[in-house]
Amino acid sequence: MRNAIYSSVAALALSATGALADGKITIITSFPDSMTGPIEAAFEAAHPEYDLEVLNKKTSAGVKFIQEIAGENTADIFWASAPDAFEVLKADGLLADVSIQSEGIPDKIGAYPLNDPDGKYYGFAGAGYGIMWNERYLQANGLEPAMEWGDLAAAEYHGHVGMSAPSRSGTTHLTVETLLQGDGWDSGWAQWKRIAGNFRTVTERSFGVPDGVNTGNFGLGIVIDFFGFSSKASGFPVDFAYPTVTALVPANVGVVSNAPNEAGAVAFIEYLLTPEGQTVLLDPAIMRLPINPTTYENAPEGFPNPFEDSTIGATVQFDVAKSGARYNLVNSMFDVMITYRLDDLREAVGALHKAEARYAETGNAEAKALIDEAWALIDANPIDEAQSLDAEFAGIFTKRRKKETDEVGERQAEIEQRWDAFVLDNYSRATELANKAAAL
Repeated sequence: MRNAIYSSVAALALSATGALADGKITIITSFPDSMTGPIEAAFEAAHPEYDLEVLNKKTSAGVKFIQEIAGENTADIFWASAPDAFEVLKADGLLADVSIQSEGIPDKIGAYPLNDPDGKYYGFAGAGYGIMWNERYLQANGLEPAMEWGDLAAAEYHGHVGMSAPSRSGTTHLTVETLLQGDGWDSGWAQWKRIAGNFRTVTERSFGVPDGVNTGNFGLGIVIDFFGFSSKASGFPVDFAYPTVTALVPANVGVVSNAPNEAGAVAFIEYLLTPEGQTVLLDPAIMRLPINPTTYENAPEGFPNPFEDSTIGATVQFDVAKSGARYNLVNSMFDVMITYRLDDLREAVGALHKAEARYAETGNAEAKALIDEAWALIDANPIDEAQSLDAEFAGIFTKRRKKETDEVGERQAEIEQRWDAFVLDNYSRATELANKAAAL
């Protein structure tokens, strides 16, 4: 009799354990706890049969993790902002083809399709890129808000701007690529280098930028929109603006191939697209752009509505295939030309700002010629766009660095060393020319 009781208890315990395992949904995401927490709580309240396990990783690290576990997959969902990261997983055959049911969701946000045409991933929120600023910091330093990318290159913002590196943040990569596509390859890189010459810092993570603006460590930051909106909703003295040249793209979610709990993964995605799930995006800690137009009826006053304001993201028709094809190459160029040579670039740009101020006083023609020559050296690009889109050349850049000292493949290292010598010489010569112009 006693053995029978023990057997019954053991059977119940095993049954409960199995039910819990069946209900677990494992999510790989780059989103911070401040966003995933409220959504997790709302979903589990609506679906108590499921238990979310959220593993936070940078976008690129999340992609690599799913690639590494593909043989014995333990992840159900990949959840991130960057559509090109989903394209990488899709190309590797690591996203499942599932059917998602929803109502009231349009086909596009702005000019961009919300969902992958092959059904491998789905948009659940909108994302735009722009400039965030601390109003008290600007007032204390006699500065006006920068509304366009070009404004950030002005002399008065020298040392007042923060940004993360695209190699460390998928959303920052999209911001960099947006300007390269919107302004053109050469003009876009020239713009980035002129802006970067005013940087106070390049942060380790994307959320280091809004943190720096919120605390007044620097006055302006280049961020994804919801960082600005959520900080403002949380009471920080900050604001945010979309520059004219920006993209509006979906933040995405997809089911991983061979997911242990595919049914649970589908249930989670379908919840995100319900009116209840979309409303959670308006939580002050999240403040993402919903993709269900009716949700904006509950939005706070002044919150942007891309379904009514057609100017948001209208300038750039973002090409996700182009972005994905040169993803590692663009990140490498940014790090070599900006992140790892920030001191040299900042010195050259600062010297040019001083030279231009002196020229405004003197009108010396020889000084103007030297200034123009110096800017041309900073703007110069080590490769053209055709080379960036050459699959064989772009394929050399397979290693994503976390820091400058990380080892990369021999061919990648050789090219990066050539680029580094190119920009170091140009920045040094530009500084010399700027100092000479200032002396005149």
